[in-house]
Amino acid sequence: MTPKTVTVVARIKARAGREGRVQQMLAAMVEPTSAEKGCISYDLHSSPEDKALFLFYENWRSRADLEKHLRMPYLQAFLAQSEELLAEPIDISLWELVS
Repeated sequence: MTPKTVTVVARIKARAGREGRVQQMLAAMVEPTSAEKGCISYDLHSSPEDKALFLFYENWRSRADLEKHLRMPYLQAFLAQSEELLAEPIDISLWELVS
């Protein structure tokens, strides 16, 4: 059976005063993540109404590829600072294409 592609929607809210730093760190992850095996797309968005809100829309060839991404040092480095930088835990949801 062929592995199903996985779509990830990750909503990130920066602490007040940390918006610029969070955006800088998130943007720095786009290039290396896009080069990872199994990454189809890795797009960072910001809210036009709330400078503290960011969203990643990601597509991965398989769940295994996503799990490898979650262990990458640059992602782990960001997560290690998340309590200091983020106003709330990252909201992550996984999706599969229906049609």
